[in-house]
Amino acid sequence: MSTELTPPETVLADAKAILAALVRFDTTSRNSNLALVEWVEVYLSRFGVASQRIYDPTGQKANLLATIGPVDVAGYVLSGHTDVVPVDGQDWTSDPFMLTERDGRLYGRGACDMKGFLAACLAQVPGMVAEPLDRPIHLAFSYDEEVGCIGVRSMIAELAGRQVQPLACFVGEPTSMNVVVGHKGKRSQRVVVTGRACHSSLAPKGVNAVHAASRIVARIADLADALAAHGPRDAMFDVAHSTAHVGAITGGTALNIVSDHAEFIYEIRVVGADDVDALVGHIETYARDTLLPAMRAVAPEADIVFEDLSEFPGLDIAPDYEAVTLAKKLAGKNGHSKVAYGTEAGLFMVRGGIPSVIIGPGDIEQAHKPDEYLAVSELASACAFVGRLVAQARQPVA
Repeated sequence: MSTELTPPETVLADAKAILAALVRFDTTSRNSNLALVEWVEVYLSRFGVASQRIYDPTGQKANLLATIGPVDVAGYVLSGHTDVVPVDGQDWTSDPFMLTERDGRLYGRGACDMKGFLAACLAQVPGMVAEPLDRPIHLAFSYDEEVGCIGVRSMIAELAGRQVQPLACFVGEPTSMNVVVGHKGKRSQRVVVTGRACHSSLAPKGVNAVHAASRIVARIADLADALAAHGPRDAMFDVAHSTAHVGAITGGTALNIVSDHAEFIYEIRVVGADDVDALVGHIETYARDTLLPAMRAVAPEADIVFEDLSEFPGLDIAPDYEAVTLAKKLAGKNGHSKVAYGTEAGLFMVRGGIPSVIIGPGDIEQAHKPDEYLAVSELASACAFVGRLVAQARQPVA
């Protein structure tokens, strides 16, 4: 197997051209991604590669799944999401939806997170079909990762329903091509509090929704403090403990009116030793058993509703797993680490039973920012990684 770190110039040039095409599609999560999906379908069809759309319930978004090589042998998944975060309110020095190369960097929304990895995979498709593969390579491109890892779930179900399960999944989130073996799990909720309005001079006759919401927020803050002070530790994370965080709160209309409505959103991110459902249950139990009975004693219509916004399991794969060893071999690196941000890798492993590793081009510090960029050298490294995987897939199955 080749150990050359730099891919052929033609592959890198193809990857740049593909990335430019992908960036031109505004696949902000609020938008459809079908135009991009169609572009990839047409590209794959030029090399005789069939693909399958897996739609969302509205029919306006879709995952794209393509298998190159035999279907009756275990192979490898290359996974990435097609959606990007908004550019609203950001000050860009160039058009965010037009790839711009300056000083060895490729600027554009999604260049780093994570259309660069998709481009590296697609640029190697000609090599995948040039000679028969002994093990298949599955291209798994998802929608709505940025709003809760939503779309990939149906694609994982499709893979899980097949007779032969993949050996490994490589999720190409930006890790500077370092091997990442873990990320935290997350659950987020919207909490809506209904009280009873009245004039503030008669406050005891009403139920103040802002007060109730604030007490729950304070409970979440107390939980955050307890996790930081006494919670389980995993030193491989930048923040070694689980965290709880309230992101936004609204409620009330005027100072002289007791508010009958308030709501807020919060999240809990956990290390492997913590149970996110148990921590959320602690908050819900406090609201249901302590706050709500007193509220309803004054106003029977009072309520506290917890609405799940998103959740995904953490990833925690053992460093000696075959998938991790292979990732290190393909990347030419011996180390491994964990990251605090979430990815689809936990879903692939927990729900799909597919050993998963996070490895992709670019620095996560560049993601979601104005003037997001991917270094050309990182794109080259990703192309080389995928190229080595193609060589691995040609090794005879024992």
